[in-house]
Amino acid sequence: MEEKKFDANSIIGFLLLGAIMLWFMYTNQPEEQIEEATSTEEVATQEGFPAPTEGNLTTQTVVSDSIASIEAQKRLGSFAYSAGLNVEQEGTTVIENDVLKLTVANKGGQIVEALVKNYKSYDSLPLYLIKDANASFNLNFGTTSNRTFNTKDLVFQPNLTKNGENSVLSMRLKVSESNYLEYRYELKPNNYMVGFAVRSVGLGSVINSSNKINLNYQLKAFRHEKSMKYENQMTALIYEKEGNKKDDLSISGDDSEQESQVSWFAFKQHFFSTILIAETPFKTANLASQTLFKDEATDKVFTKNFEVSAPIELNNGEINNGFSLFIGPNDYSLLSSYDKNIENVVDLGWGIFGWINKHAFIPLFNLLGGLISNYGLVIILMTIVVRIFMSPLVYKSYLSSARMKVLKPEMTAINEKYPGKDNAMKRQQETMALQRKAGVSMMAGCIPALLQMPVFFALFRFFPAAIDLRQQGFLWADDLSSYDSVFQLPFTIPFYGDHVSLFPILASVAIFFYMRMSQSQQMNMQQPAQEGMPDMQKMMKMMMYFSPIMMLVFFNSYGSGLSLYYFVSNLLTITIMLVIKNFIIDEDKIHAQIQENKKRPEKKKGKFRQRMDDAMKQAQEQQKVQQKQGKKKK
Repeated sequence: MEEKKFDANSIIGFLLLGAIMLWFMYTNQPEEQIEEATSTEEVATQEGFPAPTEGNLTTQTVVSDSIASIEAQKRLGSFAYSAGLNVEQEGTTVIENDVLKLTVANKGGQIVEALVKNYKSYDSLPLYLIKDANASFNLNFGTTSNRTFNTKDLVFQPNLTKNGENSVLSMRLKVSESNYLEYRYELKPNNYMVGFAVRSVGLGSVINSSNKINLNYQLKAFRHEKSMKYENQMTALIYEKEGNKKDDLSISGDDSEQESQVSWFAFKQHFFSTILIAETPFKTANLASQTLFKDEATDKVFTKNFEVSAPIELNNGEINNGFSLFIGPNDYSLLSSYDKNIENVVDLGWGIFGWINKHAFIPLFNLLGGLISNYGLVIILMTIVVRIFMSPLVYKSYLSSARMKVLKPEMTAINEKYPGKDNAMKRQQETMALQRKAGVSMMAGCIPALLQMPVFFALFRFFPAAIDLRQQGFLWADDLSSYDSVFQLPFTIPFYGDHVSLFPILASVAIFFYMRMSQSQQMNMQQPAQEGMPDMQKMMKMMMYFSPIMMLVFFNSYGSGLSLYYFVSNLLTITIMLVIKNFIIDEDKIHAQIQENKKRPEKKKGKFRQRMDDAMKQAQEQQKVQQKQGKKKK
């Protein structure tokens, strides 16, 4: 049998063949990976996402990103480009000056925090008007691809720059690098007014112009003051509509209105407001207010929920709307300086009451506040000035009362001379004739009192609206804009509250003694009681007790500055009345003057007086005829 020999050439051939196969397998596998990665990169780029960084992504990661990009394209359509710009969704940008700090979120491009510097809340915390998602600014619109978008859900790209001394923040929601929707915020130094613009560039083919673009602004008003009940009474949605007419929604409950030509609206709290001012008035606007605070047992964080929805117009297929956004204190002088009528958010009263506050009390208060740092003393000095200014009217009223007091015995004699219902007209004629001869008139005492009423109601509106009193202490009161609690009750009394305020008690006592003095003065001016007439003396006694009780109950939760004013004002009025009574008025001289007046020839009757006398005579004759007919029937 032939022996087989080992073939070295065959072994070398097999080794070479194996090496070639290993080389082929080694080089061929990476080429397939690179081709697959390149293919995925092209897909990602086409869908609007940035290409993956070389060497940092595995095939599986790139494929996942590609799938995500396709889903984003389906969900966001044209705005998928913006989603691929690597903008941090939860990121924020701060824009601030010396008085205001705004935090703007990438998501929604809206203000998510608004800090009003230099002010504190009632519990000494930083004062935020916007925080913790209590506000929402949103544009709702449709696209030509039949999608509906809310900007509050989309991610904007921020860009913070400077325009001189002004800080400018551009928030852009992009379709491409040069086509976008932009929110532009501009903040000047030391200013509460924010320039705000909403505009689009190159979106005419994206936005569906046949559908409405709705602007929606919503805010839940935080509690900032010690008395939440009092703050809630001063919190309201206020707006200006056609013809610069100011209007507001109800403060007492839920309310809503649809208005036209709305130029601005304000989410007004007691001392702070968020106001959106449109350069071009909204053609229509739906405004709503919801009361969240019902009583002391309910929500202690928010007072009211405000919401405004208004369609905005397109200009050549694009959005181009300019606004101003005020976020700050309700300071009348400050708001007036912007010349946009937004000072009307400060409730100074309507008509003559507001006019007195604007042109008299605000300048006087600012003058005294510039001279004296203690606002309790400012209130006292302001009250003294007002009382001195009103003292001539008090004198006129008291003088008329003194004259009627001197004449009262003669009027009583007329009543006794003509008793009974049958002689009512005759008594009236004789009484009026006596008053004419004596030169005395009932109106002479009423008119001075009526002239003081506008001042009374103007100041009733002024002190609650004065932000300078906020967190200013005086004596035991730590905040003249809120109640001055000296004792906390372990329970709540209906209408009164769970605390005892001292200034309302002092004001009630002063009002009681003032009304007691003025009651005797008014009784002198009253004609003697006649049959069939109500007992005025009893009614006035009821008022003497009723008014102080009302002051005590309802002012317990009001600002202590207002109660301080009433306390000082009534003390001064009592003092002025005592001085007039004891040192100025001389009843003997008044009596002598009346007697001299009675001796003078009576002046020729005027047309009005003649008509009154003729009417009384005619009524008297008709009364006699009716009496005769009544006797015949019997």
